[in-house]
Amino acid sequence: MIYLLGFVIAVAIGLTGVGAGTLTTPLLILAVGLPARIAVGTSLIFGAVVKIITSPVYMARRQVDWRTLGIMLAGGVPGVLIGVFVLRGVDGKMITGVIGITIVTVAIFNLFRPTTENRRDHTKWLTLIALPIGTEVGFSSAGAGALGALSLLSMTKLSAAAVVGTDLVFGLVLSLIGGSANAAMGTLSGAVLWQLLAGGVPGAILGAFLAGKVPSKQLRMGLSGAMALLGANLFYKGFF
Repeated sequence: MIYLLGFVIAVAIGLTGVGAGTLTTPLLILAVGLPARIAVGTSLIFGAVVKIITSPVYMARRQVDWRTLGIMLAGGVPGVLIGVFVLRGVDGKMITGVIGITIVTVAIFNLFRPTTENRRDHTKWLTLIALPIGTEVGFSSAGAGALGALSLLSMTKLSAAAVVGTDLVFGLVLSLIGGSANAAMGTLSGAVLWQLLAGGVPGAILGAFLAGKVPSKQLRMGLSGAMALLGANLFYKGFF
């Protein structure tokens, strides 16, 4: 089952840039039974590996805006480190509940993305926006894909493809840093990670191949619905 989870999530990441933490973490908690801290660390490393495979496709197409990426990372990198260390001092059930709230919020934002028309350029403010996004990624592994893309769509004039590509690399860097910090602290499951990657690597390759050929908007809508249900389940599990 873990192999299949890895495959499906990796395909979704390759197509939409969304799903690394918002799908992987709740499924590891609810379906696999991992503790919340272990699920977050495992999800971050899995997301990083999948994005290492999918990001070069967008780079090759020149769909990554490096200047905008640098501005986002200036806030996102310190944010993710803050989130990782906050995670260490919080009760396990509280972590589960907060992850649930986060994922429901991310799903709602993902459903109501703005269009790429008639936007103003507020790129200079992305550092401030990326700081809390990075903190959320470090704490719950969720948010880089949906919230990062939402910020880029709202505050830059990038094309839709450049938004996905830039956001993928942003999520890749945050996942590498957060995942490495969790690995150093021992908060991940190596056995589960290898099973996820066994399914996720071919899934990531397929997702990268299909990028731009499949109607990602409909897929994103379906993913958002699934995220909302998973998040609500985690919220109930953590607080009731």
